[in-house]
This record gives sequence, C-alpha cells and structure tokens, in this order.
Amino acid sequence: MLSVLTGLVLSLWGAARAQESPPGSRFVCTSLPLDAINPGCPLPPIPMQGGGLPTEEELKATVLQLRETILQQKETIGNQRETIRELTGKLGSCESAQGPDGKAGGGTWRKEFAKGKDTMGDLPRDPSQIIDQLSRTMQTLKDRLENLEHQLRVNVSYAALPNDLREMLQRKLGDLERQLLSKVAELEDEKSQLHNESSAHRQRTETALNALLERVSELEKGSSAFKSPDEFKVSLPLRTNYLYGKIKKTLPELYAFTVCLWLRSSASPGIGTPFSYAVPGQANEIVLIEWGNNPIELLINDKVAQLPLFISDGKWHHICVTWTTRDGMWEAFQDGEKLGTGENLAPWHPIKPGGVLIIGQEQDTVGGRFDATQAFVGELSQFNIWDRVLKAEDIMNIANCSTNMPGNIIPWVDNNVDVFGGATKWPVETCEERLLDL
Repeated sequence: MLSVLTGLVLSLWGAARAQESPPGSRFVCTSLPLDAINPGCPLPPIPMQGGGLPTEEELKATVLQLRETILQQKETIGNQRETIRELTGKLGSCESAQGPDGKAGGGTWRKEFAKGKDTMGDLPRDPSQIIDQLSRTMQTLKDRLENLEHQLRVNVSYAALPNDLREMLQRKLGDLERQLLSKVAELEDEKSQLHNESSAHRQRTETALNALLERVSELEKGSSAFKSPDEFKVSLPLRTNYLYGKIKKTLPELYAFTVCLWLRSSASPGIGTPFSYAVPGQANEIVLIEWGNNPIELLINDKVAQLPLFISDGKWHHICVTWTTRDGMWEAFQDGEKLGTGENLAPWHPIKPGGVLIIGQEQDTVGGRFDATQAFVGELSQFNIWDRVLKAEDIMNIANCSTNMPGNIIPWVDNNVDVFGGATKWPVETCEERLLDL
C-alpha cells in the first residue's frame, strides 16, 4: 500500500510539473562520475601573464580560491546529508505504519490519515500542499546537486595542472614557509639579546629596590624619626644622573671656608662627586671630585688642586678641606689628620654668592646637566660649611666626636636637605659608632 501511495504522490507531482513546464520540455537526470567533465560547462581558464606560465601571485590566488571552494563543498555536502537524514526519517515513519501482515498502508495508517493526523512529520495535511512541498524539495535537491557538480569541476582545475606547474607551486609554498620560520628564529635571537642586555640594568634596579625595602623596614619599626636634626645620612646607591641631594640654603660671598663631611664609598673607578657648588657663569665654583683613575681633586673657580686623600675602601671617613683667597692656600684632612697642604689655588678670588649646592653630582650648568660617570655612589652625612678656616685641633675634635660643631653658614639639618630621583634619607647611628670603621 505504501508503494501505491508513493506512486500516486509522484504521479501527481509529475502532472503538476508538466502543467508548469512549457510543452515539449522535460527534465533529464544523468549521473556522472566525479572526475568527469561536462563539455557544456568548461573549466575556468587559469590566468596567464603574457601567455606563459602563471606568476607567483596568480598561483597564490588560485590556491586561495581552491581552498575556499573545498570549504564551500564541505558545507554543501553537510547540508545535503542533513536533508537526506530528514527524508530517511520521514520514510521510516511511513514504514512503521504498515499492518501486522507486513503490507504497506494498513488500516491504522488509513484511519489516522483520514482523521487528518500528520504521519509524515511536518508535511501539511492537504494532498495538494504535499505535492507542492515535495516539488520544492526536489527542486532544492536538484539545485544543490548542480552546485556541487560545478564546484567539483572547479576543484578539478588544480588536479588538471601540469606536473611541473604543480611542483613549482609546491616549491614556492615551501620557500614561503622556510622564510617564515627563518624570521621567527631571528626574532627569538633578538629577544635573547635584549634579555642579556637588560640583565645589568635589572641588577642595578634590584639593588636600588633592596635599599628602598630596607628603608621601608626601618619605617615599619618606628625608627623613621631622627634622634636629632643632624642624625641622618643621604644614600646614593646607583651611579646615575638623576640621584642627588640639594641644600636649600646658598652661600654668601666668601673669602675663606672650611667644608667637612662624613662619607662612605667603595665605588670604582673613583667615588664620583661628593658635592659641587655652581654659580651663574661658573659651574665649577667649588667642587670635590674623584673621577676615573685620577686622585681626588678640589676645584675653586675651575682651578684644580690634587688632594692626598684615600677614601674608596667602603669605610666611613671624615674629610675636611680648608681654603682662603689669600695666596689660594688650602689644607686637606682625613679622619682628623692633616695629609696635605698647598697654595696658589684660585688666589684672590672670592667665592661668588647665590649659587646652587648639590650633593652627589657635578654640575655642568647651575643646578643641572649631571654626568652619570661623575656621580657619587655611597653615603654622606654631617656636611657642614664654615666661612673661615678652622683650626687643626677643631677639626680633630670633630673627627673624633669630642665636640659637636655645626657649620655657621651651612649646617647639616634635616629640613635643609632635599633628595631627588630615588636618593633617600636614613637614620644614622651616633658619631661614636661610626668611629668603629676608623
């Protein structure tokens, strides 16, 4: 009974198609193997440049077109499989309606169909609507099959290429792949080089961070307040052009002076510039510097005297230098002992007022243009300046901590010193404890 009903439906559908088609026309379905080429649908020609072999760009375009075609073909086949699976399910529903005797179209099916029950899934109940829907389904299948045949013919174009042309195409693709791998290897080498170059900078940065962490630890322990206004030190842990301290007060016009300070440094070569004083028109008005492999030097108005001081052993040392404009006389003291003296250092030149006094950097202009190679690396404390030449016994008493004698024009007090660029102020132990290094 099912076969009879199926034949009836197909006959009705054929009659409907015959009425819609012009007289004398009919559909002919011919099965072709996948590798067959329909003469009525010739393959698209492969573009040639100048009539010869295709160029590399044309071959790339052809390969991309073939890849897109294959993807579309896969999608079409998947859609057709879904349609076939749907129709198979509907036929299975019809076959399940057979009677107990195995004949198609049992009484149960006829009764359900007569009652209007949909035994074909989502097919409409009206026979004319069933025919129309089957017609549309068959036409959709026909269009999909034609599209699939066309895509298969296009896909054959790559297989139909000559062997030497396909080998050339594969060779070009291989070259492109090797170039890509080579570029990746170069980038990896550059990455490794950058890592090695940054190792030294990272080590310096970690040193500075460790110093800051120690400072934070001191603050957390509640020891941030100095025991007295002068019980602190300035730490400059890196040789850079941006770590420095600045004295807020400036110097008056001077005809003599004494500069004393405690310092500790093990930098090599040279400890750098513990302090510098610059005025408009003269960046080297007063400078104490140990640069490179040169001995420590005192500069007055850009004139130079070499001092017999040795302070780069990583221990605390007390340094004093005196100078007077009369005959340019100078003296150098280390740990209370006079180690050298001289004259004719900028004689009869008064120290100009209104300049900038910097700790840890040498100034090329007033207050700036620092050079990292001349920067001081270490710790400084008790930086005092007097407007006279101190006596030798006074300097000895200051060095052995038997007297507290702050500078009368530049005293070492906390609110007179600012730090910049990562330089820090730390509490410092008493003078007697610093003497343990001597």
